[in-house]
Amino acid sequence: MSDAAKRTTRTILQVTVAFALALPAIVDASGIPESLPWVAGALAVAGGLSRVMALPSVEQLLDRVGLGLVEQGGDSTR
Repeated sequence: MSDAAKRTTRTILQVTVAFALALPAIVDASGIPESLPWVAGALAVAGGLSRVMALPSVEQLLDRVGLGLVEQGGDSTR
């Protein structure tokens, strides 16, 4: 996988997590009742995704599939 593809994939993952973190505020600001089943489900999934992405094992998994932050023997400042 090219470096550009890795960066694009990681950016998509980061945007997904950022949206998951912001979803409760979006729901609150929009005035949609949190008790609606689909809203409650979306908030639960968003919270779960946010929690999972914070685990060190997720970074290890990303390393294994070639999406790690630092290339093997590479420079982390690129």
